[in-house]
Amino acid sequence: MIYKFKSKAGADVIMLGPQGDQMLRLLGREPSPKGLLPVEELALAMQQLEQAVKDDEAAFAAAQAEALAAGEPPPRREGVSLRQRVWPLVELMRHSLKAEEPVLWGV
Repeated sequence: MIYKFKSKAGADVIMLGPQGDQMLRLLGREPSPKGLLPVEELALAMQQLEQAVKDDEAAFAAAQAEALAAGEPPPRREGVSLRQRVWPLVELMRHSLKAEEPVLWGV
């Protein structure tokens, strides 16, 4: 499945199924083919995604520190980081909140 997050306030954000599922789970929602983030929930949704990024980066930094302490090479990020993946969706939410427009997907 492909997710297309959209709003009248900005450009569509398209994600493949696993990444879209991950975003919805980070927002405390069950993945579904259609949905809506009302304007009233956008500020909280942005905070949830930003907190998830902070948690992910802290866990990665801890893993690097642990590897260095053990005399092993530090792990490297593979692929797209959560920060990079979340950014377009958070930007769409910011624009949507400012314009007082909901964010939809699958509609």
